[in-house]
Amino acid sequence: MEILPILSTLRRHKITAALLILEIALTCAIVCNAVFLITQRIDRMNMSSGVAEKELVRIRFASIGANDDKYARDQEDIELLRQIPGVTQVASVNQVPFGNSSNNSGIKIDPDQKKSTINATNYYGVNLAETLGTQLVAGRNLRPDEYVDMKTIMSALQTKDDKVIPKTVVITQAMANRLWPGQNPLGKPIYLDQTPLYVVGVVKNLVRPSIWDDSIANYSMILPARVAEGQYLIRTSPQDRDRVLKTALEKLKAADPHRVVLSKQIWEDVRTRFFEDDRAMTGLLAGVCVALLVVTALGIVGLGSFWVAQRRRQIGVRRALGATRGNILRYFQTENFLLATIGIVLGMVLAYGINLFLMVHYELPRLPGSYFPIGALALWVVGQIAVLGPAMRAAAVPPVVATRAA
Repeated sequence: MEILPILSTLRRHKITAALLILEIALTCAIVCNAVFLITQRIDRMNMSSGVAEKELVRIRFASIGANDDKYARDQEDIELLRQIPGVTQVASVNQVPFGNSSNNSGIKIDPDQKKSTINATNYYGVNLAETLGTQLVAGRNLRPDEYVDMKTIMSALQTKDDKVIPKTVVITQAMANRLWPGQNPLGKPIYLDQTPLYVVGVVKNLVRPSIWDDSIANYSMILPARVAEGQYLIRTSPQDRDRVLKTALEKLKAADPHRVVLSKQIWEDVRTRFFEDDRAMTGLLAGVCVALLVVTALGIVGLGSFWVAQRRRQIGVRRALGATRGNILRYFQTENFLLATIGIVLGMVLAYGINLFLMVHYELPRLPGSYFPIGALALWVVGQIAVLGPAMRAAAVPPVVATRAA
């Protein structure tokens, strides 16, 4: 029974009502997409690395001056680190998960392919899988006797000497599923060039150092290449990490005082630094959502207060004719609900359009339909709370106002 009088009143205030509807529509569109992006960022920040994060310490050095045999020095450093009480595993590596800098290769499953099937990260380093704590789901890890110095591999590639080039590789489950869906990957070859590498093991997951696409975040492989790049991973118990890190730095500096420390981190620091932009973006988007909802709420409060002031005589007449406070309160809440609903419907259409634009130009995924009712519910709740104050003031208008206005 309230609908027809409400529509009649709104027709007399078309511009004001249209502005509020547009404000609600814009808020709905932006909030739906912003909440979706926030969810995507949070999922990304909670991404599993596939490694024993609470047990790892990372140290990076740069040497000053010439180093005649960096591989021999690297082995001395590893033996030195293994002697530290509490250290369970040590590896000299080329890169680490969430390390930003990434060494990658195109992967083929047929040497005659003109285009790579996928792009994957190359992890090098003796004892790398054991130090990282990756979970083996099939086959085995690389054996120490399978490793070859990287400088030897590079020389062999130039001379086309396949005899010294390693022939084994460990890959992730995601990589195996992409290359051979539904098949057993063990024993199957992959090609970085014309030389086959045979899969001897599969780990559950091992995230890439640099993630530009979450769908391929776990396309990683461990190759039997020995490196000496001044980057060490140390595995120890969570409670010993700070002590082990301090002791490791002291021992390495004592062994070679001319080295410069580039970074020293427990793994939480590595993850925190990697996702700092995602956290900033999440905070910014959350701030935008809150600001838009607050502005919309203030707009509803302002419009409601204006309409109450404009309709005091009308309200007084209705009260004099027997309308209760509850009737007046319900009238304004229903009016606001109708305006919000129209704005929400328009906002959903606009939200879909914005998402389509982001999909085309920024390769974002499609906005799930579940975000539309969430956005609608949020705006309905905000609208009803915002209009409550003006509606209660309207309900408090006494019937005598009609007589005074006359």
